[in-house]
Order: sequence, then C-alpha cells, then structure tokens
Amino acid sequence: MEPITRRTMLVAAGSAALSSQAVAEVEKYPRNLTQQDVDRWMTELSNWGKWGKDDQAGTINLITPAKRKAAAALVREGVSVSMSLDADLPKQGSTAGPLPGMMGGVANRATWTLTSRPPGPDPRDLAAYVVDTIAVSYHGNNTTHLDAPSHLYYKGRIYNGYPQSGYSDRGAGKDDVMSMKNGILTRGVLFDMPKLKGVSYLGDDEPIYVEDLEAWEKQAGFRVETGDAVLVRTGRWVRVREKGPLDLNRATPGLYASCVKWLRERGAAILGSDVVQDVRPSRVEGVNQPIHQMALRALGMPLIDNADLEALSEAAAQRRRWTYLLTMNPLRVPGATGGPVNPIATF
Repeated sequence: MEPITRRTMLVAAGSAALSSQAVAEVEKYPRNLTQQDVDRWMTELSNWGKWGKDDQAGTINLITPAKRKAAAALVREGVSVSMSLDADLPKQGSTAGPLPGMMGGVANRATWTLTSRPPGPDPRDLAAYVVDTIAVSYHGNNTTHLDAPSHLYYKGRIYNGYPQSGYSDRGAGKDDVMSMKNGILTRGVLFDMPKLKGVSYLGDDEPIYVEDLEAWEKQAGFRVETGDAVLVRTGRWVRVREKGPLDLNRATPGLYASCVKWLRERGAAILGSDVVQDVRPSRVEGVNQPIHQMALRALGMPLIDNADLEALSEAAAQRRRWTYLLTMNPLRVPGATGGPVNPIATF
C-alpha cells in the first residue's frame, strides 16, 4: 500500500477537484435534455427584444465595426481558402432534371440547374454572347448554404416574435436574408473535432459536447469571443470518400443540443459545419433538430450548412492557427430564407 504523503494528498485533492469540475460542466450543459428542457431554453436563451422590438438581424448585431477591424488584422499572408462545395450539377446529360443524389447526401429534388444555348460550330464575324440561367433549391444536404432566421418557424412565431402569417409565396416578410445584405466580415474559428480525437472522421451519429469544444479551444490555443463565426468540422467529406454517401436525414455527427447554451454565453454570431450542425438522431426525444430550432428561432443566429472544411483544416494545421478572417456575401434576394454561399477564410 502506498504511504500517505503530502504529495499523494495533493494529487488526490487535485483529482477530486477535477472530477467536481467535470460534474459541474455536465450539470451546466446536460446530456439528457428533454423536449420540455428545449422549450424552456427557447425562452431562457432567447434574444427576442435584445436589439429592439423591430430587430431582424439577430446575432449578426454582435459583429460590430470594432470586430470587423480586429478580424481584418488577422490577415498576415493573404492566402484565401473556400469553404464551399461545388454546385452539384450532373456530370453528364441535362443539367435541368432531378438529381439522382450526390456523394454527401440523398437528393429527392433538383438542387442546381444550369441551362444554356451553345452557339454552334460556325464562327461569326461579330462578337456575340452566350448566356445561361442558373437556378437552385439550396436548402437540404447537398449545397453549402446559409439559413437566415426566417428558415424556421415554431408555434406560430419566428425570431423576435414575428408571426408565421408574415410568410407568403414571395417568401418571408421578416427575418429574411436582407439583414445580411452588406456582407459578413468577422473572425472565423475552426473546431476540428477529428483532429481533437485523433481520427479521420467522427462516427456516423457521434455527438459533440461542450467538453469537446472546450478541449479543442485548449489544444488549439484560442477562445470563442463575441461576434465570432464558429465552424465545426466532423470530417464528413473524408468519410464520404472512404465509405460512400451519408444520409444526413437519418444519421449524422454533430453538436448535442446543450452546445447552444454555450455558444450563446460565448457570444457566437454564426454557427456552421460540414454537416447540418445537429447530431442526428438528436438524442432529445420529440425534437428533430434542437440546434436549428434554438439557434434560428430563439437566438436569431444564422447557420451555414454543408460547408467543405477539408482545405481549411489543412491550411489551419499547416499554420497551427485555427483563427482567420471569414468573409461571406449572401445574395440580396428580398424574402429569401437564406441562400447558397461561398464562405472564404483568409490567413
């Protein structure tokens, strides 16, 4: 039996303190949320009225001029990396018909279409133009896109209390993408969960908890600050290359619901991932996507779905720097509940 010394007593005390701290974290950000808990958090975490009764920008208000200046100062090399997938047009045949599916999801409707009239083989004496028409049904699992707060309604209301009756066949009357018409410029922070866990990609329905986010902060040497855009990598596209399509409507790695509380406390302005943020199944009985529900409707926090974070992961690891300037310019379409986007990270 090891003798009791001052050293062993200190080690034992430190272990007990660590266990108490871990227990406190789990109690603050529980792993056993119910539908009733989510409904309660919809009120307790709500940003309704925080920026006035007429606000439609939500957490974008947290990206102040000072935040933009600080984010711009992160650019040291001028190296930019896209976080977007290519448009998933069919490789052969018509681009205007329903898509059979893509490598990262199962398509049940046409996502992108592009139609054009080729000029033919005969040269012309005068300059001429080729025009094309592009259309997209961007919500879903196949396109890198932005969700504006108006993308989700619940119990007859959307963010900041606007009524469901504000929707029409022209889109959303409130909380549409136009609150971001001047573009997004802020600090982006990458949470690389496979690197944290020493794997190529997370399991198909593996949850990410607050403890994981804080462990990555410690390892990567940064802390989420007010106005940040938080991007979470699960390794989806590595998994797809190695094992084939992942149906995100059935199972996907992602954040457990209690992470919303942590993100609000830290002051995150935007949340994005290479999946759809929520772990699925959600592990909250009766709530399909609690992250989406609480972020969009209660917090007014825009979301970026289906990003491609592989090149960003490599660029960040090469520099050992997981913070960067994030820029994104949503299309100015009044009434749109979001839109396809190409977020850019610049180091």
